[in-house]
Amino acid sequence: MASPVRRLCSSSKLIFSASVHCQSAAAARRSICLTSVKYKEFYWNDRSDPNEKVHTRMADEHVCIGPAPTSKSYLNMEEILKAVKDTGAQAVHPGYGFLSENTIFAARLNEIGVEFIGPSSGPIKAMGDKIESKRIATKAGVNMIPGHDGVVEDVDSCIKYANEIGYPVMVKASAGGGGKGMRIAWNDKECKDAYRLSKNEAASSFGDDRMLIEKFIDNPRHIEVQVLCDRHGNALWLNERECSIQRRNQKVIEEAPSTFVDPDMRRAMGEQATTLAKAVGYDSAGTVEFLVDSKKNFYFLGNEHKITISSGNKLLHTQADIPIDGWAFECRVYAEDPYKNFGMPSIGRLYKYIEPNHIDRVRCDSGIQEGSEISIYYDPMICKLVTYGENRQAALDTMVTALDSYVIRGVTHNIPLLRDIVTEKRFVAGDISTNYLPSVYPDGFPGKVLSADENNDLCAMAVAIYIKDQLMDIGGRTISISSDINFTTPLIETDINGNHRIFQLSQRIGGGKYNLRFFGTVFPVSVMDEFTSKMLEYLPERAEADISTLISAPMPGMLKSVTAIVGESVAEGQEVCVLEAMKMQNSLVAAKTGKIKAVNFKEGQTVDEGDVIVELE
Repeated sequence: MASPVRRLCSSSKLIFSASVHCQSAAAARRSICLTSVKYKEFYWNDRSDPNEKVHTRMADEHVCIGPAPTSKSYLNMEEILKAVKDTGAQAVHPGYGFLSENTIFAARLNEIGVEFIGPSSGPIKAMGDKIESKRIATKAGVNMIPGHDGVVEDVDSCIKYANEIGYPVMVKASAGGGGKGMRIAWNDKECKDAYRLSKNEAASSFGDDRMLIEKFIDNPRHIEVQVLCDRHGNALWLNERECSIQRRNQKVIEEAPSTFVDPDMRRAMGEQATTLAKAVGYDSAGTVEFLVDSKKNFYFLGNEHKITISSGNKLLHTQADIPIDGWAFECRVYAEDPYKNFGMPSIGRLYKYIEPNHIDRVRCDSGIQEGSEISIYYDPMICKLVTYGENRQAALDTMVTALDSYVIRGVTHNIPLLRDIVTEKRFVAGDISTNYLPSVYPDGFPGKVLSADENNDLCAMAVAIYIKDQLMDIGGRTISISSDINFTTPLIETDINGNHRIFQLSQRIGGGKYNLRFFGTVFPVSVMDEFTSKMLEYLPERAEADISTLISAPMPGMLKSVTAIVGESVAEGQEVCVLEAMKMQNSLVAAKTGKIKAVNFKEGQTVDEGDVIVELE
């Protein structure tokens, strides 16, 4: 049996993995939080005291391991090992990503007598490497996706293998995870770009840029099976969860169980998952991922290691002890603009942050608080918002209320998209796939479209705020609002003509203008008299400026490369620079053919959203 851990070192990257440190710190007698120097800079400049942050406040010690760029901090193995030795830590909790599935890191810790909180080095080496895991899974008899069995050494080889497999293909990092370092390619040009961008992402996210290639299964479901194993050869599957709602190959909404999986399929997936777990020597918790087609054929996709430590005890339960009891949903709340490609990163400081923990059967898995800063350097996830119910509809209803009641101000976030999805008819019916977002929103997410009654309710609330009265006339209708409204709180929860409504007064602009959040979406509302309203009809519409000659940053980030040269010509769709934000690389291209007039930023510089990077004549 493992001895008790009295000093735990947690490598906790911002944003979301801070929650991992909060959980691990609570379980340890003494904890040390490893942070980047960016956060130290905030401290010494009095911009953000580390003791004000949830995960660092829970820690007994703080150790700086380098500057904010991940290659110099959370991937800096030597600096982390030095911090572990200097603090006398008995165990290291690696958080998510970075070195959490690095066999060399785990082995180095073992050499100095420090416990690595996660799977043993054998399973990490076998399953943390997608190329090796595919070979093991094939040998174990697990259903596999066709692809090249080995490392793709260069871009020419990638194109060669893609043509042998047949387009479309998925190009992805062998050490990848979390949707990073992977892209779909439908032709040779896309294959070339996919290889380059994914390889760069993999290097910055995992410190390992080896690539693989396999057939892309179009429009599948993504279903995962969690397994639990001991050191005595026992293995259980803990049923499945559906992870098909994704953007850029990253999960957005999960639910358990899946509406698509029947008992026979559940048993078959569970048996293959546990067979694979035994084949690699799992002795703790893990997740086996499958892609599932419309005919319920399922194929091994990869696996995730759950960051746990095995006590060496024998499992006390059998498979018959693992029933399905109720339903649960998880919405991943990201600091992203959902109106841009279903979510482009957003940065800023949270000047107002209230989680909906007051609602029964709601869990908020986060590590931030009011005043926390969202930066360009790390994953944009703010929180995993989880709801539970006796059945699917009950869990969904609770999620709707939780999303409406979640107050986040200071950064753009994806709650408008999440709120729309959980009431969209296809999602409610369980008719989903990994292609759900582009198929339901082919022109991008437009925001909530209000019905006539919903629009009237929004207007009624705006007028109620404006005149602080209980009776008003809108379009010849008398609207009655309950009298117990408190307009000074972030949430306004009330009944309007028998309909229960939750509003957020996001901003008082002045002059009868407000920003009201309703159904997750912020609506600008103006209250004015009839004469002013009539006069607005005579104002000319503002002409849209031609910005086709400007290539601007769609998000804050750092320029990884700038290929545009002043005086040279570029074709429509030609790449002019690559912008990295929150570990994702984005290729920016020319919107039209033209000659480069100006290049305003250099490689390595940071840019804000809207900054003009390249200008055409």
